[in-house]
Amino acid sequence: MPEAFKRTMRGIAGAVRARPGVLILVAAAVLLLDIFVPPAVLTVVRKPPDYFTFNPWLSELPGYVASTTVLLQRKMEFLPNLALFWFSADSPFGGVDWGFAVTVADLVRYLGVSILFGVYFALVFHCRDQAPASGWNPKLIRRGGASGIVASVLGVSTGGCTVVGCGAPVLPVIGLAFVGLSSGTIALLAELSRVATAFVFSVVVLGIIYLGWVMGERQTNLPIRQGT
Repeated sequence: MPEAFKRTMRGIAGAVRARPGVLILVAAAVLLLDIFVPPAVLTVVRKPPDYFTFNPWLSELPGYVASTTVLLQRKMEFLPNLALFWFSADSPFGGVDWGFAVTVADLVRYLGVSILFGVYFALVFHCRDQAPASGWNPKLIRRGGASGIVASVLGVSTGGCTVVGCGAPVLPVIGLAFVGLSSGTIALLAELSRVATAFVFSVVVLGIIYLGWVMGERQTNLPIRQGT
């Protein structure tokens, strides 16, 4: 097991060194999609946002974290749910028609998934570069890349987001177009979102492990091609 782990990590590290540009570009693209797709969908199906702001309380965050009068348990419960920024649209009848907020926990999840997709595509491109030298079928590599694209789109379209005015605290992005359904249906969509997100996460992780393991076997014998 330790040798298999070292081999996998060697393959992943080689792909990241060979294709850092792919990792950065894919990770940035997925992160931006995670943040901006929900308000874009809400803009289309509901109404354009009227307001965007970063949480003005963030300036007090360092003092709160360093405070000795607040229990550590209280900090651990509070910080993951702290909203960093949000979009909102006013209702013509008063109040908020919809709102989309990104919390600390959301941002950590977005960053983690974005990096995973970046590593996956770095591995796919690196495998494609090495296919002629290793005797691999390039069509299989292209299929792996296509599968990753489908998974990334599925992840964005089903990922849970914090939405105000939608009948549920967490709603899948794809479900935003169906606001007005019963609370039971929206709850079902939210649960399906969590399941689909976990499924996509698992598929990408397994893809990284497999490609890293395959590339690790050849890493010491194949030259690394630099590029983006």
